[in-house]
Amino acid sequence: MDVVRWGMIGCGDVTERKSGPAFYKAPGSALVAVMGRRLEAVSDYATRHGIARVYTDVDALINDSEVDAVYIATPPDSHHAYSLKVAAAGKHCCVEKPMALSSGQSREMQQAFADAGLHLFVSYYRRSLPRFQQVRQWLEEGRIGAVRHLSWTLTKAPSAADLEGSNNWRTDPAVAGGGYFADLASHGFDLFQYLLGDIVEVAGFTARQAGLYAAEDAVSASWRFSSGALGMGCWSFVADKREDRVEIIGSEGRISFSVFDEHPVQLFADEQISLQIPHHAHIQWHHVLGMNAHICGDAQHPAVAEQALKTDWVMDQILKRH
Repeated sequence: MDVVRWGMIGCGDVTERKSGPAFYKAPGSALVAVMGRRLEAVSDYATRHGIARVYTDVDALINDSEVDAVYIATPPDSHHAYSLKVAAAGKHCCVEKPMALSSGQSREMQQAFADAGLHLFVSYYRRSLPRFQQVRQWLEEGRIGAVRHLSWTLTKAPSAADLEGSNNWRTDPAVAGGGYFADLASHGFDLFQYLLGDIVEVAGFTARQAGLYAAEDAVSASWRFSSGALGMGCWSFVADKREDRVEIIGSEGRISFSVFDEHPVQLFADEQISLQIPHHAHIQWHHVLGMNAHICGDAQHPAVAEQALKTDWVMDQILKRH
């Protein structure tokens, strides 16, 4: 297979710049079809992005004979059902993160693709970003010695929509599996396990401190990596200001970076290094390249369902999901 032909379910905000263009611009990739519930909206998206075929029926897109793999770019409550349809159709798949509403759903998804001999990816694209590859390299080189601890603080003030009580699927647990924590912290936990190994124990507390929506708006947690290193996190989505800071403490130095913000990646060890490593204009670019190479048998991509299951388990423990 020289070119992987993708079909995309959903054409919301994430697909406008972050992901959609990468699927049709990246070498070895083509975006040949897109599906949306509203014909006017999906037709407009297809026209602006040069996509040949438009569907309003999900089964029609999944069973399109010209589609090799399907990208599910919808909220988490649909990932389980849609992905099982893709597996039944004998096609590879990528779902947006979080993988599903719980680790139970995610296990069923992973097993369906494994049984069919197909690949299931999850859009934890931070594993592929150059800035985090640099962090991984420093860790592998032992630049900070043995890792002792990781801490992450992520805060932001409530948005105008939050304050107004506007409809938002990200703060509806029935659709998102939680609130902003489920949507955002999953990226961090997946990245941390990529950098430092599996999390084997975790405990946390959640609260609805401002009561602006049904989901939690504040979370604290602590955990242990399989290496023995410890971790802790603080997430508040009703705080005074935005902050996104990770610090990895080692026996001989420290590394600091942001999960979402493009602050410098910094090393404090035998020498001090501060690197400004920008993202690609389409942030899922490296992720798409990795998936295509994996499907074609040229390389192994790290953002696979088996790894995403570990993050869903962590989220289940903190949010006490069943």
